[in-house]
Amino acid sequence: MGIIRLTDRAVVSITGADAATLLQGLVTCDMSQVETSGIAYGALLTPQGKLLFDFLLHRTDHGFAVDLPSAVVADFMKRMKLYKLRAKVDLEDSSDRLAVFQAFDEPDIGRPDPRHPGMGNRMISAPDDIETRPDIGDMASLEEYHRRRIELGLPEGPHDFSYGDVFPHDMALDSLGGVSFSKGCYVGQEVVSRMEHRGTARRRVVRVAAEADLAGAGTDILAGERPAGTLGSHAGATGIAIVRLDRVHAARTSGQDLSCGGVPISVSLPDWASYSWPESSPSAAE
Repeated sequence: MGIIRLTDRAVVSITGADAATLLQGLVTCDMSQVETSGIAYGALLTPQGKLLFDFLLHRTDHGFAVDLPSAVVADFMKRMKLYKLRAKVDLEDSSDRLAVFQAFDEPDIGRPDPRHPGMGNRMISAPDDIETRPDIGDMASLEEYHRRRIELGLPEGPHDFSYGDVFPHDMALDSLGGVSFSKGCYVGQEVVSRMEHRGTARRRVVRVAAEADLAGAGTDILAGERPAGTLGSHAGATGIAIVRLDRVHAARTSGQDLSCGGVPISVSLPDWASYSWPESSPSAAE
C-alpha cells in the first residue's frame, strides 16, 4: 500500500521548557511513553471526562507535536491556551510546513502506530522530504488509510463520534492504549478512573458487516425496532459503530435481527478489544 499523506490531519507543535509537564497534567496518555517510544495515542477531556480531542502525540527534536483532525485545530489551540497560563510553553499551528503520513509496509519510515500493528508506522514530516524521495514511489490515497482503519475497527474522531458527546471508554481508548491508569492526575481523570474500576462502560466500539453497502454515518443500529447504537465511518459493507453491548447481546441471544438503515448486519468485537460481551443483559430493557 505504501505511504499515505493524511490530508485530513493537521500538526500543532508544543515546545518550551514546561511542555512535557503541562501535557502530563492534561492528556490521557503518559508522557513517559512519548519519551520512550517517540509516539503515543491519547486525548484531551473535559473536566467531566467527555472526549474533546483524540490525537497522536509525537516526540520531536524541539519538543512535541500533536497530529489531530484539521477541522478541530482552532478549537484545540484555544483550549490549550486556556490551560497554558504562564507556563513556558509555545503553541504553533505547524500545518503550513508539516504534514502527517502513514506508512504501510515501510518499516524504516516513521514510528509504529501505537494503536494497532496493522496500521504500520506514523510520522510527521515536511511534505517535500517524503513526497520527493526517489525510493517512495506513488503515494496511496487517503481512502486507503481509512479503509485499513475501518477493517481493523479503529475509531477516530470526528468520523466515528462527535467530540464532547462520548467518554474515552465509549471509544475504546482504554483498549487501544490511549489512557494511562497509572500516571498522576489529568483533566477528567476521576471520571475515567471511576468508569474503569466500576466497570460501568456499556457503550463500546464494534465492527459491523453487511451484505450490501452501509448507510451514512449517524444511522441508527437497531435491535429489532429499538435503537442500540450508531454507525460511524464505513467502507462499503464494513463499518465501525458505537453500541450498547447489553442491547446488542440481548438481541443476538434472543434471535432478534440487527439492522442499519434497513440492511441486515452482523456485529463483532474487534480483535484488539479488552472488553467482552456481557454474561447477561439485565439492563437491556432500560
